[in-house]
Amino acid sequence: MSIYGEYKIDCHTYLLEPTRFPLSDNAAYTPVAQEVGTATQLQHVFNAYGVRHALVITPPSVYGSDNRCLLDALSLGFGRWKGIAMVGSRTSTRELKRLKDAGVVGVLIDMASNGISAGLNAEELFNQLADLDMVAQLHIEKEQLSELMPLIERTQTRLIIDHCGKPEVAAGVGQPGFQALLSLAGRGRVYIKFSGLSHFSAESYPYVDTHPYVQALLETFGPEACLWGSDWPFLNSPERVDYGLLLKLIENLIPSPGARRQVLWDTPRTLFGFKW
Repeated sequence: MSIYGEYKIDCHTYLLEPTRFPLSDNAAYTPVAQEVGTATQLQHVFNAYGVRHALVITPPSVYGSDNRCLLDALSLGFGRWKGIAMVGSRTSTRELKRLKDAGVVGVLIDMASNGISAGLNAEELFNQLADLDMVAQLHIEKEQLSELMPLIERTQTRLIIDHCGKPEVAAGVGQPGFQALLSLAGRGRVYIKFSGLSHFSAESYPYVDTHPYVQALLETFGPEACLWGSDWPFLNSPERVDYGLLLKLIENLIPSPGARRQVLWDTPRTLFGFKW
């Protein structure tokens, strides 16, 4: 069976419906026409490629901390979608509970865009998420994780690391930030997301310069702590991206059907509580 017929959960997607949910007044990025992605369009993509579930993320560069588009989609998803919301570091526990009840499983902390202070100042939020059994999804890059390690050690929050930690691809797997990431393996609460390879690659598809990082993470963390995400509808992509090609890429990177099922289905299904 090819990857197209295998059970799959896409753990990194966005929805943008500016006609219904206007962009933030402080939006850092204005998507062009082909980057607009509605819930209906996403479902068509999933039906075409046999994807059963999705983790949908509020794009902070477009919507800031306005989660209305996400919550609207979750209300129409019949349990097939879960959400990652964008919130402030001083968000109340009551508001986090409200989001959780609506299908949100965690929040995004975007240090790659906002600087390491966005993480260092969020210790209370980390603890709230741990108490609510929600996850913190970390968008970090290069050496930022090294600076965040003391906070990670102090908290018990389950963590998802976006885009393989976005290493400096030319610096090699021995770079300190990536070694710090590898050191988090085996803790039972840190998950790696294979997504957004084009955002830290210096090459075109199939992003060969990123493959050593993917392999190192897969070998160190094991498929039981790894996820996959497409990044649909490919905001601010450096080149044209095709969903089918991304599926073929992960099939090639994880040639074992058993390991691939773990990454694409078993691990995210358990982590996010999908029922079927």
